[in-house]
Amino acid sequence: MKNQLKGAIFDADGTLLDSMYLWDTLGNAYLNSRGITPRADLNAVLETLSLPEAAEYFRAKYGVKESAEEIIRGINRIIFCGYRDTVPLKPGVVKVLNSFSHMGIPMCVATSTDRPLIEAAFARNGILKYFQKIITCTEAGTSKRESKIYFLAADTLGTSPEDTWVFEDAYFAAQTAKNAGFHLAGILDPSEKNQEKLAEISDIYLHSWDEWEE
Repeated sequence: MKNQLKGAIFDADGTLLDSMYLWDTLGNAYLNSRGITPRADLNAVLETLSLPEAAEYFRAKYGVKESAEEIIRGINRIIFCGYRDTVPLKPGVVKVLNSFSHMGIPMCVATSTDRPLIEAAFARNGILKYFQKIITCTEAGTSKRESKIYFLAADTLGTSPEDTWVFEDAYFAAQTAKNAGFHLAGILDPSEKNQEKLAEISDIYLHSWDEWEE
């Protein structure tokens, strides 16, 4: 099946970047900064939302008065320093990216995280050069519950879904890509609670990047 790899679409957080630990407390940190006590289910709600959706959620459910744009800027200020200064790559990522590059496989990123954060982490870790484009859910105008971002990425690569692999750690996003006809490589990240379901729908399930073999 890997011989059908003519293009690769990568998620960023939890897939290329070992960054999910930053997000585990981000919603709490933002609301606390506004003097608001978060409910216990906050992380479970936020994990499937894009940043614009999360901003609207804070406005609707927690009464945050700022505009969605102001909320997003506040969230990004909290998290930016982590991406710029500390977030590492997952072990084995560079080896795989190098391999794909040498094989002439075009690569793109499809991420729920806003561009400045991803570009800061990628630049510090030296992997910006591998990707033709970074596409964010904000730019696509939808979350990964919809397949639009994956089709935009495939258009950038010039490949069809049946010749394109999507690399994802989040079950809900992986399911979207799989249902859209892409090949799916599921990546283990401890933040995803549905590991068995992710493994079930994946064409290849990787416990680490070192398990990817050409």
